[in-house]
Amino acid sequence: MTTIAVIGCGRISDIAHFPALMQIDGVRIKYACDLILEKAQAAKEKYPKIENVITDYKEALADEEVEAVFVLTPNYAHYEVTMDALKAGKHVLCEKPITVNYALSVEMAEEAKKQGKVLDIGVCNRYQRSVEMMREWAEEGKFGDIYHVYASFRSCRSIPGLGGPFTTKAQSGGGVLIDWGVHFLDIILYVLGGAKLKTVSCDAYTALAKDMKAYKHRGMWAEDTADIENGTNDVDDFISGHIRTDKASVSFNGAWAQNIDKNEMFIDFMGDKGGARFTYWDKFEFFDGETLEAFTPDYDIPDMWLLQDTAFLEAVKTGAKNRNNIEYVLETMKLLDTLYASADAKEEVKA
Repeated sequence: MTTIAVIGCGRISDIAHFPALMQIDGVRIKYACDLILEKAQAAKEKYPKIENVITDYKEALADEEVEAVFVLTPNYAHYEVTMDALKAGKHVLCEKPITVNYALSVEMAEEAKKQGKVLDIGVCNRYQRSVEMMREWAEEGKFGDIYHVYASFRSCRSIPGLGGPFTTKAQSGGGVLIDWGVHFLDIILYVLGGAKLKTVSCDAYTALAKDMKAYKHRGMWAEDTADIENGTNDVDDFISGHIRTDKASVSFNGAWAQNIDKNEMFIDFMGDKGGARFTYWDKFEFFDGETLEAFTPDYDIPDMWLLQDTAFLEAVKTGAKNRNNIEYVLETMKLLDTLYASADAKEEVKA
């Protein structure tokens, strides 16, 4: 039996981690922690494995029975909570992004190594079956040489929690790039098999909600975190960039909000033998350059959060590194940081 604490009882815990943990045998959730007690209490009522609710995560860290913690807090708290947990001798699964910048992410990796503890990052798409298969096919040579990848993560006027922590750079580290782009760019680096960065060029825009009170939308996810009257919006709602790696070039466009009434969420992998379009969270279509036929492979897509959390708990037992170990995710965080640096400088920069 592995005893854990879940720190942060917000949206991602409810849609992903608590449902997964309910299905995993041999795990004991001794604590659910949130600064807002009512959120932790609501989680306990919904998920019967939860034994205790607390508001101070250090209470769980002081408990010798707790072996591992899930850090599911807003971005700005990832660093402090994870570092405290590692120093307290706990294994950690920390949600994406690692933290708000690359330098702090490297510190977290170094602390995990120093303490001899597992530190996994919640880049859950590495356990999405389509992503796994595309990586396998790339390794088998079905794409041939993947020379370019294009990603689109664009939605129509979908800024989350306008004025709240999502749109306050000091708390989130950025906007659509660090929120949605982290998943798309991590998928790309993973499928390419550990591509290393060379140069990046990026433009970032805060375009559609500079005047928050005048911003029009049909719906707003994370609306419970919004503060249009008194809050801040200083992050990117549109992002565009070009990346050179040692394996392929990458271009992308991302938008929380655009004045085009389309949701365009896909990644195109372009190889000299074949290519694929992966529709985000769905299946991919493959085009075979030899037969000139396009087809979608027949496969199931299991719950990626269940697979990810199971792998983390197994790593806690064995100490073995899995695909989400922080050491394998640092290049993604470095990429995000470098893209923002390019946007700030308004010029291409070396990674």
